[in-house]
Amino acid sequence: MPTRRQFLGTLGASLGGAAVASACARASNAGDSTAAGRTPKSLPPGLQLYTVRDRMKRDPEGTLAEVARIGYRELEFAGYHGRTPAQLRATLDRLGVRAPSSHVGLDELTDRLPETVSAARIMGHEFLVLAWIDDAMRKDWRKTAATLNDIGRRVHDSGLRFAYHNHDFEFATLNGQVGYDVLVAETNPDHVELEMDLYWVTKAGVDPMKYLRAFPTRISMVHLKDATAAPERNMVDVGAGVLDFPALLAASARIEHAFVEHDEPKDSLASAAASFNYLSRMKK
Repeated sequence: MPTRRQFLGTLGASLGGAAVASACARASNAGDSTAAGRTPKSLPPGLQLYTVRDRMKRDPEGTLAEVARIGYRELEFAGYHGRTPAQLRATLDRLGVRAPSSHVGLDELTDRLPETVSAARIMGHEFLVLAWIDDAMRKDWRKTAATLNDIGRRVHDSGLRFAYHNHDFEFATLNGQVGYDVLVAETNPDHVELEMDLYWVTKAGVDPMKYLRAFPTRISMVHLKDATAAPERNMVDVGAGVLDFPALLAASARIEHAFVEHDEPKDSLASAAASFNYLSRMKK
């Protein structure tokens, strides 16, 4: 399968430091979430469709039907795979599934934002999520935060919400500062929300609980992936590793959406089903 960087390069066609304490103080001023009071039992598991991109590429409608058959009712898109937003929305409506979020590339949020917003409205997306940044943007986190603020303001002005999705590189220390801490401190909570990938935080050797508790009003979505024990921390299906998902999901009532994802599954539908089944048992 292609890497996420390679995959994000195709999204355009598909769419037609700062101290932690300071960051926490800013985060505490963010608005209340409509999802306040949610618990792991009331948060429906969604699926990031990057997990099943191999099947989406061949048969989007059939893949969405299989995903709905597993039980998923919330989806996060990562490209439209040659279909128009109207075509996909018709399929979602027929299946009784919604897509509150979509991963997009940087150029979709800068050079082609009007088209991206138009597609999102047809699809019913509430969030546009920047899925990945290149090496150049990792060299100056304050400058990157300023870029995110500009994007977030324009997305917000369009009537949608903007979020940033992390990997592990944000948790490296650069010039005495952790990149993720700079982003939280320097971005405007009214315009830039966070989608925390629990696996990649763990892969970086950091406990995601630290951030869920420190910034309860900033993290509005999470990616659910599991990891084997250190030092390997290999990615596995949810429930097959060491992450304490009941505790993690209960750590913040701000979380509105939780999307299962596996970057490199051997069998993508089987992986999506295994994770859904674990989360369904957890909710009982």
